[in-house]
Amino acid sequence: QVQLVESGGGLVQPGGSLRLSCHASGSISSINARDWDWYRQADGNQRELVAVIFRDGSTRYADSVKGRFTISRDNPKNTVYLQMNSLKPEDTAVYYCSVVTNKQYWGQGTQVTVSS
Repeated sequence: QVQLVESGGGLVQPGGSLRLSCHASGSISSINARDWDWYRQADGNQRELVAVIFRDGSTRYADSVKGRFTISRDNPKNTVYLQMNSLKPEDTAVYYCSVVTNKQYWGQGTQVTVSS
């Protein structure tokens, strides 16, 4: 079993920044040995993939966040991050981290609201 706990969400004005954290525990030996995903789900919408960091350290982003969001990881801390800059109202959603080991695991999500 793998437990994922997201944190760092909140209310921010357009143009602001937030850093989300995803702490992993349980049956996962090394953050670096897995691909890690950040997804988001806005009200009434399907869950969408926002960013991926692959085990080789390369990254990939949805077009809607490219140039504004950065995914990173800290192996000793068992934590994956999503730095979000230049936030827009359309970034409002619940953000989830996810990893696949023996199955796909999800955290509980953290709410991000971008509003003036």
